[in-house]
Amino acid sequence: MNKEITYDEKFFIAGSTGMVGSSIIRNLKEKGYGDKDHGGEILAPSRNELNLLDLHQVKDWFELHKPSVVILAAAKVGGIIANSTYPFDFIFENMKIQNNVIETAWLNDVKRFVFLGSSCIYPKFAKQPITEESLLTGELESTNEPYAIAKISGIKLCESLRKQYGFDAISLMPTNLYGPKDNYNDKNSHVMASLIKKFCEAKFYKLPKVTCWGSGKPEREFMHVDDLAEAIIFCLEKWNPDKSNAPRNNSGNPINFLNVGTGKDISISNLAEIISEIVNYDIEIVWDRTKPDGTPKKQLNIEKIKSLGWTPKIDLIYGIEKTVLDFQNNYLKKI
Repeated sequence: MNKEITYDEKFFIAGSTGMVGSSIIRNLKEKGYGDKDHGGEILAPSRNELNLLDLHQVKDWFELHKPSVVILAAAKVGGIIANSTYPFDFIFENMKIQNNVIETAWLNDVKRFVFLGSSCIYPKFAKQPITEESLLTGELESTNEPYAIAKISGIKLCESLRKQYGFDAISLMPTNLYGPKDNYNDKNSHVMASLIKKFCEAKFYKLPKVTCWGSGKPEREFMHVDDLAEAIIFCLEKWNPDKSNAPRNNSGNPINFLNVGTGKDISISNLAEIISEIVNYDIEIVWDRTKPDGTPKKQLNIEKIKSLGWTPKIDLIYGIEKTVLDFQNNYLKKI
């Protein structure tokens, strides 16, 4: 188990067109993977080319392309509105995607498999900063419970396949992400993308105020998507959960999933003020307290992945500046 990753691997990035998948591909190429001169390849089918909800399509695709490393970055994601409005879609589609890809990868003897979860898997009132041991120790945040349960099932499926059949599957739990190719749809964007869109449009249309959801008091952790992509490749290269020096849980047993974040959080109100300054538009910020806040605080403990030698590199201010510029250049007049 845990064979060394080489430059002749055939990487399959499930969810390759999204923010996370696109970043993974960029980072793989920067590190020399996928170079056909060395026998490598990056397989990045679009949703039209491969419907991950269709098990028969997934099996046929694996049989044809035979990937050796699989990174499952595909998921149905969204903010509080989307999760609250479409709970069935979030649990059903995510579990179906996960089951189809994980089972097929296992049956096709994939060398290494990476499953991406989410920090929302942890209890709403977990002790902060949240450690991996907090999983399944309390009730989930109700607004995204179906999505969280789907992600938890993915972690446990990978963990069980590793334990029972020796399938080399690892899982990473990223904190809130942002960066190029984020989702700026009003109905299902996350908080960072939503705020960037609000302030950029306010300046563009010269609006007198911006209305933001909730009280602004909740605290959240944000990581640039390129830091996640780098962490994924780092773990593929460096992390073997079965080695004696690998991170362990509080009982001293091997752990098959790790938190990935910055270890720092910020209040939503402070985040809004920072984005307003970066956009360079002095505007009144109104907080709509009739809208839900969600979990009051969510900050990940990243000591386990740091013990392997990985640390985040992209500063929050710098990351937001680059993301605001990307939005203004590529999305502002199109939405």
